[in-house]
This record gives sequence, structure tokens and C-alpha cells, in this order.
Amino acid sequence: MAHLPSRRSVLRTGFLLGVSSLISAARPGAAGSVLPMREVAEGIHVFGGKHELMDASNKGEICNVGFIVGKDAVAVVDSGGSVVEGRALIAAVRAVTDRPIRYLVNTHMHPDHVFGNAAFAEIGAEIVGHRNLPRALANRGSFYLSSYGDAMGSDLMADIRIVPPEVLVETERELDLGGRSLVLRAWKPAHTDNDLTVFDATTRTLFTGDLCFMEHLPTLDGSIRGWIEQLQLLAAIGADQAVPGHGPVAAKWPDALDDERRYFEAVVRDVRKAIADGIPMAEAVDRIAPEERGRWRLFDEHHLRNATAAFAELEWE
Repeated sequence: MAHLPSRRSVLRTGFLLGVSSLISAARPGAAGSVLPMREVAEGIHVFGGKHELMDASNKGEICNVGFIVGKDAVAVVDSGGSVVEGRALIAAVRAVTDRPIRYLVNTHMHPDHVFGNAAFAEIGAEIVGHRNLPRALANRGSFYLSSYGDAMGSDLMADIRIVPPEVLVETERELDLGGRSLVLRAWKPAHTDNDLTVFDATTRTLFTGDLCFMEHLPTLDGSIRGWIEQLQLLAAIGADQAVPGHGPVAAKWPDALDDERRYFEAVVRDVRKAIADGIPMAEAVDRIAPEERGRWRLFDEHHLRNATAAFAELEWE
């Protein structure tokens, strides 16, 4: 009588074959179904987004996303700019480990960070976010879905839906992945009013979300004064390295905050001067931090909005 394999060996064989297929799919010439990751510390895997605006050509892959592997489970940080990217991120996890993806942590509300949430809802991951994130997504979600339709195209937008977090962080919350503790911290209004950071105590790696930008111009959708005030608290986190929301992994912390601090201070300086001189906002924006133009990617795409938002905030201080 022929020997029949055990259920465990069948499952293991199936898993290994699945991983083999995923790895093959990630090779050049394949459809790109596995997001290419880089291990930046033990068990910390990161994909670097492009310094571009979201559109069909980049599949919304413009922010940094990553995952952290514990002994029992995996936590993913941000789901990316489409369900296609979210599923490719899940495939990247599966190419590394068969441990369950227990958590998806959203660092804030912007589409490049949350449009892939539905992919994680499909596999039963718990979605975690700032206490203000559900309200922010309820207020902005329909607008995001409609405004990105043309740029992203119907194929990419087809499966995208707004999926809010079910686990909320009021101030701090700890996630246990099994021998690995993650500290989630909710911040006051800065980049947005729903910013969240993730600190891995094992490797002292900090996922900053968009509280830290490198190379890519910071984008303001919260409070410039609040952001500047919280830079000191961010800098006090004892991280050895940081994964910014956009830009390369920072090997030196808190030095990674220096460029955006300089930019914010220049914006505030020039906005306050324009207000004191009685210059209307429409005329003032061209005079705000012009020396920063050559120091950032996507400056022309985002600076005008930053300057306008800062003017509206500071004229009433």
C-alpha cells in the first residue's frame, strides 16, 4: 500500500510551493505580484516608495511601507496606495514567513498609506490607527475615492474602498508579536490630526509615518506650529534608525529631522513677515521660503499648498 503523506506535510509542501511561486513572480519580467522589500534590520522589511504623485504608472506606490516579523505574528506598517500594492505587500510577507499577519498599522489617513487596506481586511488582519483616524476617513474618504479616479484609472481603483481601523490608539499602545514589542504612539496635530508612529524595541527602529520626510518635500495637512513643537518630542525617541514616510531609511536619528525643521522654520519666518507687512496671502506665497526650492523633490507640487495652509493658520495666532 502506498504511503500517504500527512496533512501537515501536505500543508507544508503547499506553502513552500506557494512561496516558490511568489518568489518566481517577483523576478524581472513577471507581473510584479510581490512587492520588492529590503531587510533594514533583523525582521524589519521595507519598500521604498517613489518620489512621484500617485497615478496609474506607479500604481500608487509612492510611500514607504514595511513589515515587522515576530516569533508569533507579523505587523505591517501602512498598506500602500492601492489594493494591488496591498496584495503585493501581503505576498512579500508570505515570501518571508508563514506567520499570521495579525496587524496592519495605519500611520495616518492619506491615500498613499491607506488605499491598500481592503487587501488586509480580506485576510482578517486587525487594522490599527490613531483615535482620530476613523473620523478623518469618514470625512475625506469619498473625496479621496473620487479625486484619484482619473489619475489612478479604473483598474487600480476597482477594489479600493475606505476601511477604517478597528483598534484605536488614544495615546500609546503596545503590540506583542511574540518576543517582539511594538510601541504605537498617537501624536497631536502635525502632518495631519491623526499621525501615529511605530517603534520596534528589538532593533530600535522607528517608523515615523509622514512626521518625517526625507528628500520629498513635507506636506502640511494639520498644523505647522504643532509639527514644529513635536519635532523635539520626536527627536527624543531613542531610535537607532528611522523609516520615514517618504525617502531613504535614516541611519542617524534624530538627524533625519534637520531638513524638515529648517524648511518649516523658513516657512513660518516668511509667513509671519508677510502678515506683519500686511501682504495678502495671494501675493505672499511666492515670497515664502524660496531658498528651499532646490533642496527638495516635488517642491513645486506641494509648496504652494503648504504656504497657503501655514498663512491661514498663522494669521490668527
